[in-house]
Amino acid sequence: MSETKSYNPAEIEAGLYETWEKAGYFSSDRSGPKGTFTVMMPPPNVTGSLHIGHALNHTLQDILARYKRMDGFRVLWQPGMDHAGIATQNVVEKQLLAQGISKEAIGREAFIEKVWEWKEKSGGMIFDQLKKLGTSPDWSRNRFTMDEGLKKSVKKAFVALYNEGLIVRGNYMVNWCTHDGALSDIEVEFKEQSGKLYHLRYPLADGSGHLIVATTRPETFFGDTAVMVHPEDERYPHLIGQKIRLPIIDREISVIADEHVDRAFGSGAVKVTPAHDPNDYEVGKRHHLEFITVFTEKGYLNHHCGEFVGQERLEARAAIVAKLDALGLVEKIEEHTHQVGRCYRCDNVVEPYISRQWFVKREIATKAIEKINGGEAQFFPAQWKNNFDSWMNELRDWCISRQLWWGHQIPVFYCTECHNEWASEEEDVRHCPHCDSTVIHQDPDVLDTWFSSALWPFSTLGWGNEDDPRVRSGDLAACYPGSVLVTAFDILFFWVARMLMMGVHFMDAVPFKHIYLHALVRDKHGQKMSKSKGNVIDPLSVVESHGADTLRFTLAALAVQGRDIRLSEKSLETYRHFANKLFNASRFLKMKHERYPELQTLTVTTDLGRYMQSRLHASTAQVRSDLESYRFNDAAVTLYRFIWSEFCDWGIELSKAAPESLIELGAIFKEALKLLHPFMPFITERLYRELGGEHESLMIAPYPEANAVDGPIEESFGYAIEAIVSIRRAKVPLDLANKPVAKAFIHPFVAMDLPLKYIQKLARVEEVEVIEHKPAGACDVSEHLESAIDAQGVDLGALKERLSNQLAKAQKEQQKLEKMLSNAHFVANAPQEVVEQNRRSLQEATERTERLSDQIASL
Repeated sequence: MSETKSYNPAEIEAGLYETWEKAGYFSSDRSGPKGTFTVMMPPPNVTGSLHIGHALNHTLQDILARYKRMDGFRVLWQPGMDHAGIATQNVVEKQLLAQGISKEAIGREAFIEKVWEWKEKSGGMIFDQLKKLGTSPDWSRNRFTMDEGLKKSVKKAFVALYNEGLIVRGNYMVNWCTHDGALSDIEVEFKEQSGKLYHLRYPLADGSGHLIVATTRPETFFGDTAVMVHPEDERYPHLIGQKIRLPIIDREISVIADEHVDRAFGSGAVKVTPAHDPNDYEVGKRHHLEFITVFTEKGYLNHHCGEFVGQERLEARAAIVAKLDALGLVEKIEEHTHQVGRCYRCDNVVEPYISRQWFVKREIATKAIEKINGGEAQFFPAQWKNNFDSWMNELRDWCISRQLWWGHQIPVFYCTECHNEWASEEEDVRHCPHCDSTVIHQDPDVLDTWFSSALWPFSTLGWGNEDDPRVRSGDLAACYPGSVLVTAFDILFFWVARMLMMGVHFMDAVPFKHIYLHALVRDKHGQKMSKSKGNVIDPLSVVESHGADTLRFTLAALAVQGRDIRLSEKSLETYRHFANKLFNASRFLKMKHERYPELQTLTVTTDLGRYMQSRLHASTAQVRSDLESYRFNDAAVTLYRFIWSEFCDWGIELSKAAPESLIELGAIFKEALKLLHPFMPFITERLYRELGGEHESLMIAPYPEANAVDGPIEESFGYAIEAIVSIRRAKVPLDLANKPVAKAFIHPFVAMDLPLKYIQKLARVEEVEVIEHKPAGACDVSEHLESAIDAQGVDLGALKERLSNQLAKAQKEQQKLEKMLSNAHFVANAPQEVVEQNRRSLQEATERTERLSDQIASL
């Protein structure tokens, strides 16, 4: 046993992870008689470091992996890392700029080499951090979404979809970040922003007047190709078909009618800028308007913008408004709050922008939707299926091209001579397959990071890269579909939906049978954690101060399905105390015996041993049921209740009356450590070894089975515990709480077989008599029995005097409050909360008076 007399997580956890890893316990090559359990790790970004959300996600995955491994399954927990296109390119680009070097100066090939250098040196730090948490994936199979094998998988998928007509290229309106390029719809985060609503005068071309047009984007008016009004707006029927002359650039546009117009917004007349607004884009197509793009890909106003050409579009706004004002064309400017789309990576304002991009057509999702609605995959919590259905039914084509250098370069090639376009899986394309010309070039864009991630459930198993040394023969058949996906709800559409689309398309089966979506970890007040609020909880700091086991168990205990987790220092302290309770229980057992056998080798014969074993079986059944349905919090609560409240608080205490049961209790405690191991792997492993564990590690010990409970012995000890508690309460009014007494009486309300030696020992009573009538004297009534203390020989005079003094004081307080609350003036004029507080105080004083009167009467 450790020489430390109190729980020291650093000492407990030291060296264990290295031992497990060296022994190969994490390996998916270890066979299991019950089949294969597969869980795909959501690959963290190569730029990432461990945050509390990661800690929750990987704790829950590890609980399942350890549980299934112990329960006889071959477990593949597939680890890996995402190349994180935008984020990684930004990191390396900033490092170069700090040295005065731009990526353009060194060129694409050299820049990519720099990114690889950074990745090998600094990327993947999160894996070392995850090891501190105790996670047990098969690290020998670690993948990177841009490793050579997965590059092959990506090319295979792209070429297949391209040839099937499901990947197309065209001019579409996309979400455009002037820093990071094209974004998909779900990469745009809408935030409320205070801005201005500009009411501008658009002059009629015939000089007869003007129209007032309201806009939040005056800098885009250079791209206006119409002004529209509602066809039923009674203010404007005479203007439909008239011409407007755009100021500054002196270009004529038409007034059109379209039902899209909200007549209540502004003046009811709206500028139409088809190239820079998604709604105007659709209007432009309906009315065959010209699409005029007015700024460059980097956000600078172009040649359409007259004297403002070359200015950054947002910075130019004030100058443009000033010019319009000088021309007498600003009617008014109002404060206006509206939603503005921003890049999820750099927070830049996202522009609707017409650009030639690559898209995956929405039709790829059809079969996945059918299979989900056919019940082939199940969501936990179930309500997430409704969110999935809603989003998938509104699905649009997925923009997959990104204007970056770091990522999977789109495997499409163009021939300069014959203008042939083709997609190829080949590594080194040198000739046009149509005319054999060597004057060819590859598309410069890269694929959206989520494209390669969408292939994760099967590409990592060898699809398209069967020759990768990390892949085992037969993996696809054995491990696809996966058993469960554990991930955060906020990437349901980024990642989960896309894995479902790709998995069903290429494998004709959903990629996982169960989809468990956990919520967010917030602070104790329910606030989202952020550096600016100063409420971030660093998981590595928690591991250092409280231990990995405490953090893991706390997160699991708080992980109620469908609810955000409120993490606080108080909750961490609660479960650190639990770890300390385990440690102290082990120390107690170790003081009694050096080693304890495995429960499976014992025939439990003592009454107390039978009772504790039965409670273990009941808890095992509940924990297994909870884990199979991903109710991690319920499983944790069951473990906490059994080990703390039942085994430690009662089992160990009751053993004082039956020391012959200690060997059995020690074996039961070791079995409880196995039950708890997936949640708290370090302390359970250490204590199991110190109590004489016969398995080389809990990681490969069999998980406890849920055997039958012993109803009669549970009933008997349940009544005994109730009697002990009742007698203890009956002693309190006599001022005998911690003192031995000669005799106590028990009057059962139902037939019961009471093991009296336990009652005598723990209630500190020399003799317990079971009687058939209500006992006299100080009596305590509980659910199934009542008890009383034989007060003969007890000096009650001093006790009566003390209780009488307390009663007089309580009555005085009660009378004072009654008088105050009977005063109508006080009740009418005092603050309501003061009146309510006094009413509560009166109720408490009345109850105290009644309780003291009853105690005195019983004496």
